[in-house]
Amino acid sequence: MAAAPGRIENRIRRLRFDAGEMTQKDLADKVGVTRQTLLAIENGKYFPTLELAFRIARCFGVGLDEVFTYHDD
Repeated sequence: MAAAPGRIENRIRRLRFDAGEMTQKDLADKVGVTRQTLLAIENGKYFPTLELAFRIARCFGVGLDEVFTYHDD
């Protein structure tokens, strides 16, 4: 029997706010995706590739685990 999938939460909205209320478009442009893609990631409807996750974290100058958290309920 396969294990139930966990869930991934992110703190992108908080990090954007703390970074001078950076807009979704500003962050999307910096990491090379559309605003719609960033919105889907922020809302937990889409999960970024590992490379994109690192680009997002690097944009804020924090570690990956400060942006994304995995919960294996």
